[in-house]
Amino acid sequence: MTNFPFATIGFDLDGTLVDSNLDLLPAMNHTLELAGRSPLDYEQSKRIIGGGTREMLQRALLHTGGPIAETEMDALLEQHFTYYEAHLADNTVPFDGVLATLDNLRERGVRLALVTNKIERFARKLVEALDMIHYFDCVIGGDTLGPGRAKPAPDMVREAIGRCGGHSNFVMVGDSRFDVEAAHAAGVPCVAVTFGYRDRPAEELGADRLIDHYDQLIPALEQL
Repeated sequence: MTNFPFATIGFDLDGTLVDSNLDLLPAMNHTLELAGRSPLDYEQSKRIIGGGTREMLQRALLHTGGPIAETEMDALLEQHFTYYEAHLADNTVPFDGVLATLDNLRERGVRLALVTNKIERFARKLVEALDMIHYFDCVIGGDTLGPGRAKPAPDMVREAIGRCGGHSNFVMVGDSRFDVEAAHAAGVPCVAVTFGYRDRPAEELGADRLIDHYDQLIPALEQL
């Protein structure tokens, strides 16, 4: 890893490494239908994804009529998980340039961590289905560390640093405020992709660098 500035890179998953909305949206709309709500369209859903499944569904319910009781939410979540797990890799694909970039980083000796608010078993199942699991030294999901410790809290980033050798020269790559806030709270920089899922323009995330395509990632990291 001669002259490369980072020993470890943490990657978010949905909207960062993979375009998963064509599977997330049908699952979300299936769940909304069970709740007697109207479906969301593709653009609406892109602003709702992030923060973990419970928060995503809470925002979808608010958008389509208002919140529901927590006991109802728990039952709805289980139905959502059952549907999504059966369809999580139907249409999801890596973004253009992702695989070549991950290959390049591994050849440089960089350790890679998957740091996603998606439930860990779903994250593992998805990257296994896409033949991407071999890239990652560790997989940390939104439920891995327990309640209250998912992004934007810094805990998952700190856990990734520890699991990948404890090197302080770590950078996060994500697409939303959850990624940027978690990275900065952990004291590390964050590169944000402009093509992901978020509730605000990428320029307002506060990321240390923005990239429009994965062929820009390594040059951006070398400039941090």
